[in-house]
Amino acid sequence: MAENSKDEATSKENKPSSSRTSGDSTAGMSMEHLRRYLAEKLGFFDDDEGDEAEKIKVLDDVSVDGIVDYIKNKKCRKIITMAGAGISTSAGIPDFRSPGTGLYHNLQKYKLPHPQAIFELDFFAENPRPFFELAKELYPGSFKPTICHYFIKLLVDKGLLLRHYTQNIDTLERVAGIPDDKLVEAHGTFHTGHCMQCRDQYSQDWMKERILKDDLPICEKCPGVVKPDIVFFGESLPDTFHKLLKKDFAETDLLIILGSSLAVQPFASLIDRAPNHVPRLLINREKAGHRTGVMAMLGIGGGMDFDSKDNTRDVLWLGDCDDGCQLLADKLTWGDELRELCKKEHERIDGDSKKDDSTSEKKKESSS
Repeated sequence: MAENSKDEATSKENKPSSSRTSGDSTAGMSMEHLRRYLAEKLGFFDDDEGDEAEKIKVLDDVSVDGIVDYIKNKKCRKIITMAGAGISTSAGIPDFRSPGTGLYHNLQKYKLPHPQAIFELDFFAENPRPFFELAKELYPGSFKPTICHYFIKLLVDKGLLLRHYTQNIDTLERVAGIPDDKLVEAHGTFHTGHCMQCRDQYSQDWMKERILKDDLPICEKCPGVVKPDIVFFGESLPDTFHKLLKKDFAETDLLIILGSSLAVQPFASLIDRAPNHVPRLLINREKAGHRTGVMAMLGIGGGMDFDSKDNTRDVLWLGDCDDGCQLLADKLTWGDELRELCKKEHERIDGDSKKDDSTSEKKKESSS
């Protein structure tokens, strides 16, 4: 590479010939040369970006206010949102890892070999009942979307959402009205299911009816178990995830990450696909996805760069996701609109629920 040759030439000029070593010697390198050398060797340095891209000033103010000004004044029309379990906790759905309350902490009653086994394909094939017992407790349809979900819907309504990438399988994005073409369910969804033997497809309602009765959902065409289309450990992510991410992240104007620990790959690595000129906002209860250790010291590696003195693109807002989204909406002058949307939609869901309950009661009475 041309840049590497330049570094080696500079080292040769600065060091006597007796101190040089052959090959990829780092003798005599400055910190900047060492940083670039290691970045190239570890595959973190993008030579096409160059020094200017690294030094570009993205936000005038590295804060939520800076993000607001950017959205208002920079013709920001293609926002990508990324969401984890944190956007659904206020709906009553537990996240996975919170001490004491997280899903993995409360799986002892299922007598698993280890907590993650409930989402392992091999274990499910051998013993699917623990998964369906858990699914009954958490089944989609028992919860309402949160302020976060409706903030994302508001971005759709305003023509600002390029795509929403979610780790969640609770389908609350769909309930909130986010269109299918704007949605990438990276870890799959309960929206559909397939027989593990003949691959026949089944609807969410078909599966729900059986799961809520404590029956295993068995295929009507063969003896196979119908598994919801969520991604288990040992399965590939959906085709739409791989198909859209390269195009989407090349086009985006702003990346907003909501309620994710950014601990699960490959979803967590999506933050590194946003170009250097694109701001990134994390709204979360704790700092996540940031550079640490030697990589941070050398200025290389993936992740958010909250703490660097050179940071002009990465903004961290610590707190509950609903509060952060409402604050952002308020600052954008959308606050009342978001509150009204949330109120109206929750009333609609309650009304639909009452109609469903009434219909079920009438069916019971007619069959008795």
